[in-house]
Amino acid sequence: MKHRKPEMIRGARANVPVAASAMAYGSVLGVLAAQKGLNWLDMMYMNSAVFAGAAQFVMVDMWSNHMPIFEMTLAVLVINLRYLLIGASLDPLFSGRGLLHKMGMMHLVADENWAVTMSEQRNGSATTWFLFGGGVFLYLAWSSGTLIGLLGGGFITRPEEYALDFAFTAVFTALAVGLWRGKSDILPWVVAGAAALLAHKFLPGKWYIVAGGLAGAVSAMLSPCETDEVEEVEDVPSY
Repeated sequence: MKHRKPEMIRGARANVPVAASAMAYGSVLGVLAAQKGLNWLDMMYMNSAVFAGAAQFVMVDMWSNHMPIFEMTLAVLVINLRYLLIGASLDPLFSGRGLLHKMGMMHLVADENWAVTMSEQRNGSATTWFLFGGGVFLYLAWSSGTLIGLLGGGFITRPEEYALDFAFTAVFTALAVGLWRGKSDILPWVVAGAAALLAHKFLPGKWYIVAGGLAGAVSAMLSPCETDEVEEVEDVPSY
């Protein structure tokens, strides 16, 4: 219990680089939201209730005077299905924790602090409060960025001229590089990319996100484990 605050601070500090990028592409969302007529209360409610960048971009894109509630809800659900995989990957971290603890933590899990926590977990020093601290910091950065973009949206009519539309792509490219572990990742990454491209070409909407995630996860589970190979080599007697 006494280590809760230090772990939250450590998690927040570890997420400073990705939080800066989150604020940048959050401002892009704010600009788009301003063009759709959302106010700051709408924006803050969306940030608090959803807190998922890709899903919020889709919601704003679908925003209109005649709100397509069912279609919007379905689209957000499809995009956020990847959190089933993210939650499964965090299962060792939540081992022995209660349901309320898990639910409270998972609401503030974003792709960025998940990736940072997974890297920390490989060093054996990740905790749920480390994850939570990063999530709180990301939420504040994201919300600040969206409000800045929303309030200044009338002054930026073409965000692509300032490369703000590339911030979303840039941060996930950087996260992917940080998660690379070596040759064992080649097959799952290639399979995930191929599945996402095929789904994007032949399926409507955002199903390519789920298709890529599931294909990569299944491929990783079916791939031979390097540690097993090492153990087999070590079991061979030496003469």
